[in-house]
Amino acid sequence: MTRLTAIAALCLTLVAGAAWWLTSAGDTPPDLTFAANAQEAGDVDTSSIVEMSLGNPDADVTVIEYASFTCPHCADFHANQFKKLKADYIEPGKIQFIYRDVFFDRFGLWASMLARCGGEERFFGLTSVIYDKQKDWIGSGDPVAIANELRKIGKVAGLDADRVEQCLADQDKAKALVAWYQQNAEKHDINSTPSLVINGEKYSNMGYDELKAVIDEKLGG
Repeated sequence: MTRLTAIAALCLTLVAGAAWWLTSAGDTPPDLTFAANAQEAGDVDTSSIVEMSLGNPDADVTVIEYASFTCPHCADFHANQFKKLKADYIEPGKIQFIYRDVFFDRFGLWASMLARCGGEERFFGLTSVIYDKQKDWIGSGDPVAIANELRKIGKVAGLDADRVEQCLADQDKAKALVAWYQQNAEKHDINSTPSLVINGEKYSNMGYDELKAVIDEKLGG
């Protein structure tokens, strides 16, 4: 997916998934619009954002994935390449894997806030479910339906309903996530998803055999 413009010119206007107090069918999320551009992003405190990672933090190779929960290519990556990557490199401790959000729209932001609701221990499990069910929760395009489908995912994952509402209503976290994304994307010149940064070098989406070859070369084998 290639819908990002250069970060220097980027102005994301997102209606945060915060405060989804939907009490009856037909209610819509409140209009909590905020804008964040590259200059403003540097002024936002992002210290509360936890870097979500798997594998060996001391490994010689670090793979950073930039992805959006609303990107179908990212869903495909997690259904295929990521599972093999996890089995061959992450679980054996050969690499460190880091997941970083890219936000194209408010729905991706909402999904990210839900994924982070369970903390580090549940993040990748929730991420897998969100990607697996991507067509189901985003298919209608209706904000109310999407919000409720994401709530259902949280419930199935065992998250307390009140806790989910608190996570989705956290405007400060939403703004910090957007600023954090912009800072990271500017640093690595991210203009498509999924994008991979392997030991500081950026790569576009690729098949697993090609990805494996890149990682093996950086591992010295």
